[in-house]
Amino acid sequence: MTIKVLIVDDQAMVRAGFAALLAAQPDIDVVGDAPDGARGVAASRSLHPDVVLMDVRMPEMDGLEAARRLLDPPPGVVHRPKVLMLTTFDVDDYVYEALRAGASGFLLKDAPPADLISAVRVVAAGEALLAPSVTRRLIADFARQRPAPRKDRSLRLKGLTPRETEVLELIARGLSNQEIAASLVLAEQTVKTHIGRVLAKLALRDRAQAVIFAYESGLVKPGEV
Repeated sequence: MTIKVLIVDDQAMVRAGFAALLAAQPDIDVVGDAPDGARGVAASRSLHPDVVLMDVRMPEMDGLEAARRLLDPPPGVVHRPKVLMLTTFDVDDYVYEALRAGASGFLLKDAPPADLISAVRVVAAGEALLAPSVTRRLIADFARQRPAPRKDRSLRLKGLTPRETEVLELIARGLSNQEIAASLVLAEQTVKTHIGRVLAKLALRDRAQAVIFAYESGLVKPGEV
């Protein structure tokens, strides 16, 4: 199945470079690009990409606002692409806020080409891009600066079974499904089932939001990752 990608970045050379790299892949189709967030939102609404590569810092409308509009569209707009944030900084509060808004992860612009290709495939498949240690560090850094755990989040945790709570904690620590399965001595398919139930019970979009929720509920403390 072909993955349709839209590239949104204010640097023409970056857009061209990413487009050439991704278009060379047999399973990826670059359907368009845009130089700022506003035009990126408009292009996404008309082109219906599966994944939007979104730069964080852009003129007119930054990537955070554009991501919010794509992930929380107005009534009547059905299409919601996966959003993968692009940044030149490994610590950026915009990225933290984008993850809270529902973005599926982020990638540094200077990451190896193979990482970009893999990231697009991972996000298109419905997984959050949380494997890189820099992502876990970013979330921990900004969680550390936030106030005490939110009571509404803590109350929602009570709806999880003990096993589901364990799985959520391990997700927040950055473990993959395979690593969670090994840690809890479970089959990987069983782990996937638990994750699905956690996301459904907590009304979360994906693993990225699960990590944010785990910090904001107090289940995982900053610095424990």
